[in-house]
Amino acid sequence: MKTLQFTGLNENNVNNVINALAQLLADLQVHYTNLRNLHWNVKGPRFYVLHEKYEEMYNDVATKVDEVAERILQLDGTPEHRFSAYLNTANVKELPVVKDETTGLRYVLDTLKALIAEERALLKKASEADDEVTVAMMSDYLSAQEKTVWMLAAYNTEA
Repeated sequence: MKTLQFTGLNENNVNNVINALAQLLADLQVHYTNLRNLHWNVKGPRFYVLHEKYEEMYNDVATKVDEVAERILQLDGTPEHRFSAYLNTANVKELPVVKDETTGLRYVLDTLKALIAEERALLKKASEADDEVTVAMMSDYLSAQEKTVWMLAAYNTEA
């Protein structure tokens, strides 16, 4: 039995949403791994603050990964699970080992900029498909990420 039979969403209309969610899932998975890299390897005078902040960030992204995958399932799609496929699909690229604070913060800000743009486009597709649940999810993500950008930019005037 298909979920869409009960939700009233049109299968043709949600295909674009599923594809956009799949792209976001790949980008979030690579971003998650990059944040683990930053968390493990950061060095410098702001180590304690950044080590903790990166952990907070990767925990948040892990939650988003699960929510996005489950939303794909709710729309009768199948979320990708292979990291090799994520690497082939993702716009976010794997980082080499990053130890310095400025490079790490620049990566986070640049990646959030890209994710925000991607989520805005996804929000528009979801709105066009009358998919209020995905719209709300993206709106929540955007709100939190914009606040993070503001705080990181204020914290790191070098980035």
